[in-house]
Amino acid sequence: MTSDPEPADEARKSVLGKVQLLLSAFHTGPLQMRLTELSRRSGVPKGTTYRLAQEMVRWGLLERVGDRYQIGVRMFELGQRVPIAAVLRAVSRPVLTDLYADTRASIHMAVLDGICVRYVEKITGSAHVVTHSDVGRHFPATCTSSGKVLLALHPDSERVCAELATTPFARMTSLSVGSWPDLRDQLDTIRRRGFALERQEAAAGFGSVAVPVAGPDGAVYAAVSAAQPLPQFHVDRLVPRLREAARGVSRAVHERLATAPGGFGPLTGPPD
Repeated sequence: MTSDPEPADEARKSVLGKVQLLLSAFHTGPLQMRLTELSRRSGVPKGTTYRLAQEMVRWGLLERVGDRYQIGVRMFELGQRVPIAAVLRAVSRPVLTDLYADTRASIHMAVLDGICVRYVEKITGSAHVVTHSDVGRHFPATCTSSGKVLLALHPDSERVCAELATTPFARMTSLSVGSWPDLRDQLDTIRRRGFALERQEAAAGFGSVAVPVAGPDGAVYAAVSAAQPLPQFHVDRLVPRLREAARGVSRAVHERLATAPGGFGPLTGPPD
């Protein structure tokens, strides 16, 4: 009896599958890549990578910057049309703006994207800019407070964590968690107290804390976080305000979904 082909092996058999592999190479890779690196990270032969990349540039899925490629603006535009991302951004901004005004922290809304976390909204001022966390960017979930809380409370957490345990840990700083036992202890703590905390794991000199955004059935589909320079970072002051904001976002999302023409369907959990 033969085993089913690996997803990447299956993807290489079709043109669309190869395009998917090229786009996926940017998930955990650098923002810009030369042709050789894009081919290596995607597993698509260099000649095929070159041909498809030229077409993807014409479609706006990729952009050419000198001798490097990056995700194109068309991908961002399409991403804004994803129902849950569009709804989250539309309803969360007033709540997050109030949260920023109250805390003067950099405020983020994030969702889980596989084993990465993706930011769908950000509110900040010029004094406390966390430059790496722009809207649409994604990072290893293990390095951010948003990612940690979404991993801990994922409805299929055991499967996701089993996948993490078999892959090398990506680290954003020297203080990022670097082993499965350490991460497992952190996730257990997050489940007990209901929020996630990191200090200098995502950015040197900064700490952040995140709480889940859950639906009426308790299913978690997003996280809201606050990041500040360590001298101003006070978890006990931030957590109550974050929880209040998360409840406000949850109410607003479900009110919007209940009245949307055609509806978007129930929010049963975070996107995998």
